Amino acid sequence: MDIVIPLFDNFEPLDAIGPYEILGYVPGATVRFVTDQPGLVKDVFGNMPVHVPTRYSEVERCDVLLVPGGGSHRTMVEDPDFLAWVRRIHATTRFTTSVCTGGVVLGAAGLLDGLHATTHYAAAPELESFGAVYTAERVIRNDRVITSAGVSSGIDMAVQLAALLSDDVTAQAIQLYTEYDPQPPFDTGSLAKAPDEVVERTRGLR
Repeated sequence: MDIVIPLFDNFEPLDAIGPYEILGYVPGATVRFVTDQPGLVKDVFGNMPVHVPTRYSEVERCDVLLVPGGGSHRTMVEDPDFLAWVRRIHATTRFTTSVCTGGVVLGAAGLLDGLHATTHYAAAPELESFGAVYTAERVIRNDRVITSAGVSSGIDMAVQLAALLSDDVTAQAIQLYTEYDPQPPFDTGSLAKAPDEVVERTRGLR
């Protein structure tokens, strides 16, 4: 089972590494990263370079395509060759998925037209500009297309995907092994719950 995650400079670390951790435990699965030019790919903070040896153009098909977000999504959206590759790969995947602004990439590739989909709340207008209907949920499944909201929601999506690729008990075992049992100290993890001063503070995080 081949799971492919494209990485470009300025990717959001948890978008990619969270699902990578979960899906790496799916029996029979291989999770690998691809990029445009092989070498070191920098995350959005610039302190966790990932060596990616494979060009995305070398991949002809895969079982799962998982597109992460971050500042890298802009590079993907503006690259017509990459978007054409996404469409080609999607034609034969079991599942095509996204985390955060990776959903915008799927939209730009024409895969979300008319569908309810999610992304990071700040990118909702951009998602809708590509014909999707933004819906503020953690994970939204449309048959074999699955989108997830901002950053940490990719872990929720990956657990659900693990169940689809194996079975519920295996997915629950992976969840237990990774002790994925969120109990955050604050209840401000969605735009609907956060007070105005918290929302305002997020604007200074980039």
